[in-house]
Amino acid sequence: MGRSQSLPRGGDPRFGPDADDSASGILHVDMDAFFASVEVRHRPELRGRPVVVGGVGPRGVVSSASYEARRYGVRSAMPTSRARALCPHAVYLPPDFAAYTAASRAVMQIFRDVTPLVEPLSLDEAFLDVTGARRLFGSPAAIARLIRRRVAEEQGITCSVGVAPSKFVAKLGSTRAKPDGLLVVPAGQVLDFLHPLPVDALWGVGEKAAESLRRLGLATVGDLAEAPLGMVRRAVGEASAEHLHELAWGRDPRRVSPEHVDKSIGAEVTFDADVGDPLEIRRTLLALSEKVGVRLRRSEQVGRTVSLKVRLADFRTVNRSRTLGVPTDTAREMFDTVWALYTALDPSERIRLLGVRVEGLASAQETPRQLTLGAPEHGWREAEAAADAAAARFGRSVIGPASLLGRHDPRRNENPPRP
Repeated sequence: MGRSQSLPRGGDPRFGPDADDSASGILHVDMDAFFASVEVRHRPELRGRPVVVGGVGPRGVVSSASYEARRYGVRSAMPTSRARALCPHAVYLPPDFAAYTAASRAVMQIFRDVTPLVEPLSLDEAFLDVTGARRLFGSPAAIARLIRRRVAEEQGITCSVGVAPSKFVAKLGSTRAKPDGLLVVPAGQVLDFLHPLPVDALWGVGEKAAESLRRLGLATVGDLAEAPLGMVRRAVGEASAEHLHELAWGRDPRRVSPEHVDKSIGAEVTFDADVGDPLEIRRTLLALSEKVGVRLRRSEQVGRTVSLKVRLADFRTVNRSRTLGVPTDTAREMFDTVWALYTALDPSERIRLLGVRVEGLASAQETPRQLTLGAPEHGWREAEAAADAAAARFGRSVIGPASLLGRHDPRRNENPPRP
């Protein structure tokens, strides 16, 4: 959605926590300022203070901001330098993805204790279909209250919940309920809820599309719903026009799908100062390949296509990829591939960002491993699996490639992984 994150919090009793939920069996649960909230949970002395999580260097990007920081205009995806200008007295912290992943697993388990129909969208949000859970746990709103209570009591963080007859409207409801709120949209009043909202509340309407629609006089969802389809096509194209027209009338037939499969797994780094040293680039690509390999093995997945992302000093972005003959989850194979892709580029270009990503994922257990004639019985995969086991016991910093051990480079900021 475009700027729908800034939707005003609901005050209309027709759409409050006590509204009619008899035909609204879809929940969208969204954690409040998730990364920042987990950090505050670990550091209670930060409670009530502005907290910003993200890249802490001059080219870092904000991943999460507490509501105290948001009062100063700090938002996710904002450059950290801009956040510091708006809120210089905030506490700025680098991301701790291990902590966020652990908290996310615990929260998702709370959801699955209520219903098996849970569709995670990211670490901090999910759709739930609670239609079949009514007999055990009560009405959808009662289930939403149960979830909010358990998340607060067991995890020490808060969430906001939208309850509606469809996924799209439930997500809008949770956004409008933030922070730490509950909003029910009755099935018979979906259009009353939708039509006064700004047009960029619709999924798929970004800033450019919203501006094109507003130039045609379509400022609200209701305006778009009543507009001739041909007018909407002129603004956003034929395929998007049909999609937006359906949403504007509250029609979203998608069901909650409990099988959420990652399309890719990756990691990237933005340098605080542009880099041209081949040794530094090689080490960085190796470190990124290590991170991706660990994430693949943790999720018990392998991937067939390895991709390299390079953002140059002039902000041009180059993407290169290679499809392997056999799917992999080993850092060494990924590194060999991305290093070959990198060395084919212009070596004189200075680099702002590097990224490694693996696509074409499949279950590691269900993917047969092809044996190579003359290959040793134990190879890189076994070595990296042993390193995973050691890292789980003693910490990731104690084991890894020799060229990376004990290495700390203050010029780099790891960017949050993207879905």
